[in-house]
Amino acid sequence: MNITDIKNPSFLKDLTIPECEALSADIRAFLIENLSKTGGHFSSNLGVVELTIALHKVFESPKDKFIFDVGHQGYVHKILTGRANQFESLRQMDGLSGFLKRDESKHDVYESGHSSTSIAAQAGMLFAKPFNQDMRHVIALIGDGALASGSALEALNFLGHYPEKNPIIILNDNEMSISENVGYLARALTKMRMRRSYRSLRRKTSRLIPKPLKKFTSKIEKRVKGFLTGTTYFESMGYQYYGPLNGHDFKQLLKVFQTVKNNPAPTVIHLRTVKGKGYEHAENDTLGAWHGTPPFEIETGRQQQKDKPNAVSFQAITADYMSNRAQQDPSFHVITPAMSAGASLTSFKAQHPTQLIDTGIAEATALTMATAMGLNRVKPFLTIYSTFLQRAYDQLIHDLARQKANVVIGIDRAGLVGADGETHQGIYDIPMMMHIPNLTIAHPKDGKEMLGLYAYAFEHHNGPIAIRYPKAKTAFDQAWLTNPIKPIKPSWEIVHEGQKATLIAFGDVVPVIEARMKQLKLPVRLINARYIKPLSESMLQMIHPDQPLIIHEESVKSGGLGSEILRKLIDLNRLPNHVKHMGFDDAFIPQGDRLSMLNRYELDVHHIIQVVKDCLDET
Repeated sequence: MNITDIKNPSFLKDLTIPECEALSADIRAFLIENLSKTGGHFSSNLGVVELTIALHKVFESPKDKFIFDVGHQGYVHKILTGRANQFESLRQMDGLSGFLKRDESKHDVYESGHSSTSIAAQAGMLFAKPFNQDMRHVIALIGDGALASGSALEALNFLGHYPEKNPIIILNDNEMSISENVGYLARALTKMRMRRSYRSLRRKTSRLIPKPLKKFTSKIEKRVKGFLTGTTYFESMGYQYYGPLNGHDFKQLLKVFQTVKNNPAPTVIHLRTVKGKGYEHAENDTLGAWHGTPPFEIETGRQQQKDKPNAVSFQAITADYMSNRAQQDPSFHVITPAMSAGASLTSFKAQHPTQLIDTGIAEATALTMATAMGLNRVKPFLTIYSTFLQRAYDQLIHDLARQKANVVIGIDRAGLVGADGETHQGIYDIPMMMHIPNLTIAHPKDGKEMLGLYAYAFEHHNGPIAIRYPKAKTAFDQAWLTNPIKPIKPSWEIVHEGQKATLIAFGDVVPVIEARMKQLKLPVRLINARYIKPLSESMLQMIHPDQPLIIHEESVKSGGLGSEILRKLIDLNRLPNHVKHMGFDDAFIPQGDRLSMLNRYELDVHHIIQVVKDCLDET
């Protein structure tokens, strides 16, 4: 069938199993073709094609509520609910979101860009169900990696106390989150996959027990099963457990979904799926390279990257520096909450396997663990995305900063991140951290400055320090890694002199502004605020009250660098008469490539220079 003709999932009700299988093949071909052009979350969506079709065939969305954990495995759901004709705009500015969006479709009942929230959201909907007459079943779809997160386990435990709420939880088990799963639960699931003895035992005992006695045998059966095979993790928490089943077999899927639909009880359905199914390069991926991908060539799998000569990502520079440090210091460790592939740590892991600690999707655990290490003569590096640092806010204050632990935090994806949109923009961490005592915050303008910040952080700084960097590339010379690195102590620098106005900025925009100012011969002092906290009081003393001051930050303005600068200038009685603060207002910024979104919000270099010119004209 023509996938773009699908308007809603009602047509699935009349399809036979062979027709469902044909539809699966068509949808996989559609996804591969479209994502090869736009990029997007790839493997996770190819792995849930049959599962999503079966859900929509047995249940009735939106009366039955489907909660997709994270949401980046919701592309098949989008197709079946009538959005295939918008896939050319996927993850692009003003286009189709890469996650579920409530304002896109009535079938998107809950939004999430962070993992492990689905079961808690399910609990909320189940408790709201008595007040919503049109609500029927509430189904949470969660991955095996996400289930290991504390927030998911808390909700699983909570709902186990309310069997009358009848939650249906589908465990999509592909043995990976983004990269390889870690921890006890991953091993427990492996044991459950291997066990078939219980299902065999149940069939045999069911035939042997007389029908009048069957209602008295459930406790005995559980004890016998527990003795012979071990009670499953989920059954010990009060859930009926089905599985593991083949998540690509329509016969099994339709049967188990129909069973739980007609048999109200707290239920976990354990489905084994293949991440990236139907595309060889993704199926064979064990590193997470095909979790989210840029455009690629279908035949070869070659991902299309437009690299500038000698340009290296801030993530790769960080990984190389950490690898050198691990080689020199056996006590040194890198900690990551399930982001080793995204943080470019694949090579580090191969070279220093015992010095990389992956806590899984457990940001709070990662930060508290780093704190304890930092208090015991080991200075670890914790790499974490800006958007995920929010999930460890209490630990940042209560554990790390309060105890002045010697920890270096690499805040990855700082600033706009582009295609992932609202839930992933790294523009909220500066206000989140600015008011925390004992915490130093830095942001380099390029790769060389980044190495200087790391040298200071590891060799001289006492207490916690956070070094931010964007999802971007910068000019870099590999020789910088082998030559002695000069530490950059907390300070600002003047990168362009001028006597008529002052512009303060930080990050990779600084070299671009500098080049443009030199080209235009603007009489403006450009200050690189490479340390966001502490501020450079000596530089602020240089600001003349009668000259314009422009502050630029790729962050929300409220509580950020600009707010702190203005507060300090008031204290110093040097607040200029003319101030322009450029940053994001209190808002959630949608998806779109970084440069286009900066232009839309008038924060790109073109608008910065125009603001500078306007300020000069007004004076």
